[in-house]
Amino acid sequence: MPSIFTADTGALVYAHRGASGYAPENTMAAFKMAVELGSSGIECDVQMTKDGRLVVCHDETLDRTTKVKGYIKDLNYDEIRELDAGSWFDSKFRNERIPRLLELLELVKDTGLLLNIEVKSGIVQYPGIEQKVLAEVAAFGLQTKVIISSFNHYSIKECKDINPSVKTGALYMEGLFEPWNYMKSLGCECAHPFYMALVPAIAKELKARGYIINVFTVNDPKIALELVKMGADGIITNYPDRMLKALKITNYPDRILKALRK
Repeated sequence: MPSIFTADTGALVYAHRGASGYAPENTMAAFKMAVELGSSGIECDVQMTKDGRLVVCHDETLDRTTKVKGYIKDLNYDEIRELDAGSWFDSKFRNERIPRLLELLELVKDTGLLLNIEVKSGIVQYPGIEQKVLAEVAAFGLQTKVIISSFNHYSIKECKDINPSVKTGALYMEGLFEPWNYMKSLGCECAHPFYMALVPAIAKELKARGYIINVFTVNDPKIALELVKMGADGIITNYPDRMLKALKITNYPDRILKALRK
């Protein structure tokens, strides 16, 4: 049976940190907009608070997206929940909050959308974050609709050891030598290269071995089309509507749901 993480034609479109070109990244406003725009899936980043709660935020610090300076790891969830994470983007998003992972899972659980959850465990080491992420995903019954990715490849190997059936993807920026062999050593099903690191010869070999290729972060429709021709299965973008239009995608939600019923 074909994977729901690949498309019959074209590619799947993942909203990067939600529809972050139109709303403050990694907020419920951005995630809801991603759903409304018809995205195939949502990409998000997960950090852990001082009291062990999983929150959705790209940076390890709060400096860029709130008016407070400091590390997420040093604050309890109740303190972080009070912060305004929207005004930096536009005043109309004033008082948007940093959400918990649970809130995003609740949003997508009945939509048929896929999730790419990036575990942020490189700059800051969060003991046990892999187990917590997988437990929350399982609590919503979304194990088959999630890819766990990370730049910390020890982290994705840990996820695979905890749950061998979960799909994992190795994020990387550079030109890895024979990445298909490296992915095999990690047990990954997915390669997640920076889009400029994907070249035709590498894409061909990855596809020949059955790997799913999801590229980040692509905001130019012309580049997206070239990457799909090269073999990319997923386009991670700040502007999902532009990619959907460029790739002539109109029926992914129905097709995803159909695949899930098989």
